[in-house]
Amino acid sequence: MTTMPRPIFVVGCQRSGTTMLRLVLDSHSQISCGPETRFLADLERITGSDWKRLSQYGFSQEEWLSRIAVFFDGIQSDYAASRGKQRWADKTPLYALSLEFITRVFPDCQVVHVIRDGRDVAVSHRKRFGYRSSVTSAVKWPRYIAAAREVGRLLPPDRYYELRYEDVVSNAEETLRSLFRFLGEPWEEGVLAYDRHTHDVPQKYRAEAERRRSGARTTAAIYASSVGSFRRELDPLTRVLVWVFGHSTLKELGYS
Repeated sequence: MTTMPRPIFVVGCQRSGTTMLRLVLDSHSQISCGPETRFLADLERITGSDWKRLSQYGFSQEEWLSRIAVFFDGIQSDYAASRGKQRWADKTPLYALSLEFITRVFPDCQVVHVIRDGRDVAVSHRKRFGYRSSVTSAVKWPRYIAAAREVGRLLPPDRYYELRYEDVVSNAEETLRSLFRFLGEPWEEGVLAYDRHTHDVPQKYRAEAERRRSGARTTAAIYASSVGSFRRELDPLTRVLVWVFGHSTLKELGYS
């Protein structure tokens, strides 16, 4: 019987570095990490709020979960194979709120939770999505962190891994070597230069990435200039909101 490679799910609050990690993983010769899927969060209703109705079909919850797994794995595996890859990963930040369901559908999956200082996350939200998004991130960031860590505490060490954005950008090779050891994949130097690989990303992403590198005055794919940006760029109101809603999480993670 052939053992299929374990699925990888990359989660974390938006603007925490999940896209960067997606491209790092996608640069590995064995791993395909395509665009966000998001729809597993919708399928979660099948065995959740919709279960009373759907149970009338006579199939068990396990049967529904199994069929969801076959469907989703089929799409991802075919996509990976089309790119000459053996293993698939899915980077969808939203799945931080659905990890209990996802780990039931894929009981052997590995979860990589990307964590970044919530104050810098708020700054990045404003730059990417506007001021209102920056304000709402004050509530969203601790919610995503708490939800992912709650499930992570229940998983064995070989299935849940926390990756700090600050560690990646300040010491990329050592930090990513540790990640790939967790994933059970050989180290490849090429992942550090993910921008030299071909990825399925919109042109607007490429333009934005170039603009950010230009602003940081660097040509490197991984750079640390945005670490601590909140000290210079976080407005007083958002700073207060991040503290009110996220101070305990900041303290728990060692950011304050």
